[in-house]
Amino acid sequence: MTASVLRNTLLIFFKVVLMGSHGYGQDDYAMWNDKELILTNGAVRRVISLPGKLGNISTASYKPVAGDFNYFAEASPEFQFEINNKTYSGAGNWKLERIEKITDTYAGRGAAVILLSEDKQLEVTVRYLLYPKLAVVRKNLVIKNLSAVSLQLESVDVEKFKMTNYLATTFSWICHDYGRRRSIGPYDGNMQDALVIVHNSVWSQGIVIGNEASGVVKHTSVFWDEPEILSGLTHKNSRFPFRKYINKGDSFVTPQVFTMLYNTHNDPDEMLNTEVPDFVRKHLGARLSELDKKPTFVYNTWVPFRKDINEKLVMELAKAAADAGMKEFVIDDGWADNYGDWIIDKKKFPNGLKPVFDYIKSLGMKPGLWVSVGSASPDSKVYKAHPDWFVLDENQQPANLHEDDLKMRTACFGTGWSGYINEVLQKLALEYGLEYLKLDFTVVTSTYRFGNKVTGCYAKGHPGHKDHHESLYSNYEEVWKLFDTLHAAKPALFIDCTFETMGGLQLIDYAMLKHAEGNWLSNFMGPDAKVDLRVRNMAWWRSPAMPATALVIGNPEMQDAGWEMHIKSLAGALPIMLGDPRKLSATDLKRYRAYADWLELMDNKYQIMSYRQDLPGFGEPMEGMWDGFMRMNTDSRSGGILGVFRHGGNVSERQVTIKYLDPSKIYLVNEALSGKTISQASGKELAEKGFVVGIGEVYGGELFEVKMK
Repeated sequence: MTASVLRNTLLIFFKVVLMGSHGYGQDDYAMWNDKELILTNGAVRRVISLPGKLGNISTASYKPVAGDFNYFAEASPEFQFEINNKTYSGAGNWKLERIEKITDTYAGRGAAVILLSEDKQLEVTVRYLLYPKLAVVRKNLVIKNLSAVSLQLESVDVEKFKMTNYLATTFSWICHDYGRRRSIGPYDGNMQDALVIVHNSVWSQGIVIGNEASGVVKHTSVFWDEPEILSGLTHKNSRFPFRKYINKGDSFVTPQVFTMLYNTHNDPDEMLNTEVPDFVRKHLGARLSELDKKPTFVYNTWVPFRKDINEKLVMELAKAAADAGMKEFVIDDGWADNYGDWIIDKKKFPNGLKPVFDYIKSLGMKPGLWVSVGSASPDSKVYKAHPDWFVLDENQQPANLHEDDLKMRTACFGTGWSGYINEVLQKLALEYGLEYLKLDFTVVTSTYRFGNKVTGCYAKGHPGHKDHHESLYSNYEEVWKLFDTLHAAKPALFIDCTFETMGGLQLIDYAMLKHAEGNWLSNFMGPDAKVDLRVRNMAWWRSPAMPATALVIGNPEMQDAGWEMHIKSLAGALPIMLGDPRKLSATDLKRYRAYADWLELMDNKYQIMSYRQDLPGFGEPMEGMWDGFMRMNTDSRSGGILGVFRHGGNVSERQVTIKYLDPSKIYLVNEALSGKTISQASGKELAEKGFVVGIGEVYGGELFEVKMK
C-alpha cells in the first residue's frame, strides 16, 4: 500500500470512528452529520459541505481516493436552476432538513440531502449514488413546489464544477461527440454529447461527464461562460430550451448525470475502453443488459424493396434469409394501408400478417415489424377522429415535424395518442408474437430539418405540456413510458428506437438505452468497400461510450459482391443485413450460415454482444489505414473476437496486440471459420508482443476467435 493510499484510508477510518461516536448517519458508501456528507467507495471520495440551519451546499473536495487531483476548486455549488426567472443555486441559502440513505436496483448506494429554500418555496433533494469499484458519482435533483402557484423550471445544472486555475482550462482536451472528437475550450455541447471527457495530458488526469437526459434537451458545457463544467438540461437561451411546469405540491425529478474521475491515464480513450463501458453495462440500467439472449444477426426488408412488399415476397425472403442463418427477420415499411391506423394492407397480405409471422418462426427466426410510432396520414381514421392529438405549429396549424410534406402528420405524445399507440403496439407484439419492433420517424425534432422552429408542439390545449418548450422534454418522456409499458407486457421484446425518433443524425444516448435496446443509426448503402468503412467508422465513433450491440448500422445488402466484408465489418456492432437473399447461390448461403452460426457461437461462449473495445494501436477507421476492434469479455477474461481490417494501407501486415486478457493464462488466436490457430501465447505476451496479421488485399479484413486454452 502506498503512503498516499494509507493516509487516505486512515483518514476515512478516523472519520468513521468520530462520526459513529457522535451519532452521525452512516451507510456503506456515505457518512454524514449536519456539517458535511462524505461519499466514498474506496475508489472515489467526494465531500459535500452542508448548509446546516442556513447556508450554501457545495462540493468541498472530489477526487480519486488514491493520488492527487488538481481540477476542482474548494467550493463548487451543488446545482443551479431558474424558477420563474429567479436563480436558485447551491451557493445561496438553504436549510438542511435531513439526510437519508438511498439505493437503486443496479448496486448503487448513497445518500439524499433534503433542503428547504430560504424563501420556503422549494424543497430540493440532491441524490448521490456510488457503485462498487468504480470512481463514479451519479447524481440528480428532485425539485418540489411548496408554493401556492405553478412554477416554471428552466436552465437546470445538475452538476456545476468550478476549476482551480488556468492550468485546468488551458491544458485540457475536451473530448466530445461520444468522447471521440478532441478540441480545446471553451465548449458548449449539443445533443451528441451524452458523454464528454475533460483530459489534462500534463497531469494524466481527467473527468468523464455522462449526461442521461434525452435527445436535444441534454446540455454539457466546459469552460463556456466561466471556468466551470456544467451538465444537466438545456438553458432557456439555447436552441432547444428545456422547460418544465411544476404544479403546487408536485415534484420534478431531473435526469441523472454521472461523473468519473481518474488520475493515472495518459490517454482518455483508456476510460472509454474500461470504466465507462463497465458502468454502462453493469449499473446504468440499460435495457440491452437485461436481455438474456441478444440478437446476433438480423435481416430487414427495407432495401431494396422499400414499401413494395407483399406476402409472397416476404415469405420467399424469409426462406432465403433462414437458409443464410439469419436469427431475426424484420418486415419494414409497406405492410399497412396507411400511417396511423396500422391496419394490414389486405391487397399485399390477403391472409393478414399472422401466417407470415408464424412462417418466420417456423424457420427458426424471431419476427419483427416496423411502425412509425408517432405519425398518421390525414386520411386515417385516427386522425379524422382525433385531430386534437396532433402537433400544431406556431400558427396553430397541423404540422409534419419529420419532413416538409403534409401528406403525413406528427402526433403529440402529450395527448391521448400515447394510450392509442400503446394499444396498437401491444396487439402487434402479443397477438403476433413479435420479438423485435423498429419504431421510427420524428416525435420531437427532425433529423432532416435544421431549424428549431419546426420542433415540438405549439398546441395550447394539450394536457401533456403547457407550451412549446415544455413539449420538447415531455414528449420524449412519454415515448420512454410507452417503451416501458411494452417491456412490462413483453420483457424480451427488442425495441429499435431509430435515430429519426431520437431526433438527430445518428443520435443515440443513455436516456434511450434505459428504455430501448437498440438504435437504427444509419442508412449506408453501396456494394463496395466504402460502405464497410462507413460501418466501421460509425461503430468506432459511437462506441465504446455506447454499447456496440445497440448500434444497428444499415443498409449493407446480402447479395453485394463484397458481402463477406459487410459481415466482418458489422461484427463490431449489431450485425444487420438487407438486400435480396434469393439472389445468393447455394454456396454463398452455406457460407453465410457459417458466419451466422459462428457469431451466435461466439456470443454463447463469450457474450461478445455485451462488449467492445478499441484495438490497441489502431485508430479511427479511415482511407489509407488499418483499423480494428475487439469484443473481449472483460469480466471472465475467457476470450472473445477480434476484427482486423486493411483499408488501402500501404503495408500488407501488421503487428496486433490484445488487452484485457488474464496475463497468466494461455490463449489461442484462431481464424473465424476455419478455426486455424495463428498464435498461441499468454495473455501477457499477447498484450506486450502480440502476433502478425497479414492481409493481401488492399481492401480486406479478417475475424478471429481469441480462446483461453
